[in-house]
Amino acid sequence: MEHYVCTTCGSQFEQSNQVPESCPICEDERQYVPASGQQWTTLEKLQGSYRNTFQKKEDGLYGIGTTPTVGIGQRALLIQTAAGNVLWDCLTFLDEATVDIIKALGGLEAIAISHPHYYTTMVEWSKAFGDIPIYLHAADQEWVMRPDKRIHFWEGDTYPLLDDLTLIRVGGHFEGGTVLHWPSGADSKGVLLSGDILQVVADRKHLSFMYSYPNQIPLSALKVQQIADRLDGYSYDCIYGAFWNRNILQDAESAVERSVQRYIAALE
Repeated sequence: MEHYVCTTCGSQFEQSNQVPESCPICEDERQYVPASGQQWTTLEKLQGSYRNTFQKKEDGLYGIGTTPTVGIGQRALLIQTAAGNVLWDCLTFLDEATVDIIKALGGLEAIAISHPHYYTTMVEWSKAFGDIPIYLHAADQEWVMRPDKRIHFWEGDTYPLLDDLTLIRVGGHFEGGTVLHWPSGADSKGVLLSGDILQVVADRKHLSFMYSYPNQIPLSALKVQQIADRLDGYSYDCIYGAFWNRNILQDAESAVERSVQRYIAALE
C-alpha cells in the first residue's frame, strides 16, 4: 500500500495498492496532464535525489524550496511569531534534514495553504511536526486527494491564525483562494503572502490574476475587482509570491491597485 504522488502537481493521494486512475487536480483546466501522460511517484522514491533549501527573506520569514523542482515548483514560507510558527503553502518533498532545520527554527504550530495546487504532501508535514492542524478553505474541500482528521476547513472570508496572522479568502484562481496577512512583517509595515492567487510577475512591480496559469485562461474583471475589494482595509508594504524572487518589497498596496486597474483596462 502506497500514498502515490502525482509528478505533475505534486499532490499525494490516499493509500492504495495500485496507482490512481487519474489526478483530478491535473485534469481540471486550471492544471494539465502532460503530453507524455500521467505519471506517479512516492515520497519515499524522492528521498536521496532531492533536497530542500532555505533562504531568510527578512526577520521572522524563511523561504523553503525543493531542488531539483518537484511538481509545480512553488516555494513555501515559514513565518515565526510569538505564538509559534506557521508554514504557508506546502511542498511535496520532505525529509529528516528539513524537519531538523525547521525544529531548530522553532518548529511548526500550523499549516495554511492558499489553494489546491499546493496541497501536496500536507498530511506528511503535519505528522512530522506532531499532528499540527492544516487550515484550508471549505470552498476547495473537493480537491483534497488525501482526506485526514488533521485538516480543518474554515468558512467565510477571514480566519484568524496564530498571533496577528489572518487568512483572507479573495477567490480568483480557486473559489477558496486564500492569502495570508502578516501585519508585523516588514518592520510592522505589513506583509501579504499571496501564493499565486496574486501572481507577482517578472518586473516585480505588478501582479497578475489568472483562472489558469498553464493554460492561460484569464479571470473576469468582476473576479479581479473582488480580489481587490477583499484586500481593502489591510495594510502591507511587501508581497511574497509563490516562487523564488517573485516578491514586491515596497509599496505593494499601490502595486496591487495599479495591477488591478491595468488588468481590467486590458480586458476592456
